[in-house]
Amino acid sequence: MENKKVWFVTGASKGLGLTLVKKLLSNGNSVVATSRNLNDLSKAVGEHENFLPLAVDLINDESVGEAVAKTIAKFGQIDVVVNNAGYGMIGALEELSDRESRENFDVNVFGSLNVIRKVLPQMRKQQSGHIFNISSIGGFYGNFPGFGIYCATKFAVSGFTESLAAEVKSFGIKATVVEPGYFRTEFLTPASLAVPNMPIGAYQEVRDAQSAHQNDINNNQPGNPAKGADVIIAAADAENAPLHLFLGPDAYHLANLKIADVQKDMEDWKALATATNFDEVA
Repeated sequence: MENKKVWFVTGASKGLGLTLVKKLLSNGNSVVATSRNLNDLSKAVGEHENFLPLAVDLINDESVGEAVAKTIAKFGQIDVVVNNAGYGMIGALEELSDRESRENFDVNVFGSLNVIRKVLPQMRKQQSGHIFNISSIGGFYGNFPGFGIYCATKFAVSGFTESLAAEVKSFGIKATVVEPGYFRTEFLTPASLAVPNMPIGAYQEVRDAQSAHQNDINNNQPGNPAKGADVIIAAADAENAPLHLFLGPDAYHLANLKIADVQKDMEDWKALATATNFDEVA
């Protein structure tokens, strides 16, 4: 049986976040869900006794703080946080402006950090809690033309989650980075996938990737969000929760490719690259 908890889920008006919220409520959990648009969120989820929908600007530290305070005021605790809010960005590194790149980092990285900063005092007080940061297989394997900035944001999420896990372990708090493959959500629709304002024609491979994601992969992703949500819930209930939670056979395949590539590079260059200490002779 699933343990009943108080969950705080961002980006909950659609996609994996919405699926997770509905499943949690149906299982008797208390859920605080955030979105930029309160009407969209309330309409998508409906009314539940243990549901608190909130309109939150995740890149506004004060807005995030108010949401966390309202959560504690209503439910008295926060057991699980899911930093799910974010959006995709496709464009070659040369094509994307500084502003476009920074805006992707603001939402995908700093929005989650704002939430973490505000929830940790309560979790430290409880001496318990679990933070799930939704990254992507693109936060572990970056060989996707046109997804450099998006992958960079998700690599950042994966990286700070590893540090977070080490920092909060002594307080009885866990951290997990979730790295999904392709799941059938609205992620590849225009509302969730940004494209360059000033595309450069020379990047045909990037345009091909953009077309494939918008026209071919969209609505044909193999991953079932309901099954993905079940795995996250199971991890929240597990005594030995994973630090890295890859979701989907495609994510496992790409992660194994990356691991093999890294191991090959390390082995090929080991003799030269490890002869770098003062007492070593190259």
